[in-house]
Amino acid sequence: MPRETLTQDQIVRTAVELLDNEGIEGLSMRQLGARLNSAATAVYWHVKSKDNLLVLAADAVWAEIELPDLEEVTWQAAATAMAKGLFAMILRHPWLVPAMSTHLLYGPGKARHDDHLLAVYQAAGFTGRDAEQAMKTVFTFVLGNALGVASEAAWRARLRRTGGDEQEQIRTMVAQATEIAMRFPRLRAHSAAQEDDAPSPASDQELEFGLRTILTGLQAELGARPS
Repeated sequence: MPRETLTQDQIVRTAVELLDNEGIEGLSMRQLGARLNSAATAVYWHVKSKDNLLVLAADAVWAEIELPDLEEVTWQAAATAMAKGLFAMILRHPWLVPAMSTHLLYGPGKARHDDHLLAVYQAAGFTGRDAEQAMKTVFTFVLGNALGVASEAAWRARLRRTGGDEQEQIRTMVAQATEIAMRFPRLRAHSAAQEDDAPSPASDQELEFGLRTILTGLQAELGARPS
């Protein structure tokens, strides 16, 4: 495909697909060009550099998060919906987490999200730095929950590129982690207790519990302030 036929939007959407499948290490202009049936030089003409392409791809996925109507739902419901939307978006695009540690990822998509999120916490009654701190508290919790999923996805993508056996690697890692944990009395006792209890809650249940706890705490913080 010649450069005049390509569009930046086409390139970014294809880059997101490639990143979803291969991770950051698998993103290359040559491979992207092959997916677009185009020369890598034509891709460069539209996005300038691989780093710039990563920034554009990251901003595109931020735009996937739906923004709840603050006139129709409470601030807690809006905050929960946006936190869950963020978590689901990261699960779809786990490469975003490692990309955040190496690039300044900010554009219209992220700004749109942040602007509405600020409105959510201002609607609750937070102002100035307190509104920003409330936002960051919830964001950090969601990011922390998504980190494990993102790390595993990056590791699996690397295995696919090198042709490693995923299941065998997982079994080896679990066995090693279990052997190390069993050397410590509290971890050993906790593990034994877990085997007798009900299955561990799913990640979405853990997310729900944490969000409920944090938002309840933020509401209490508002209530404790002098009128």
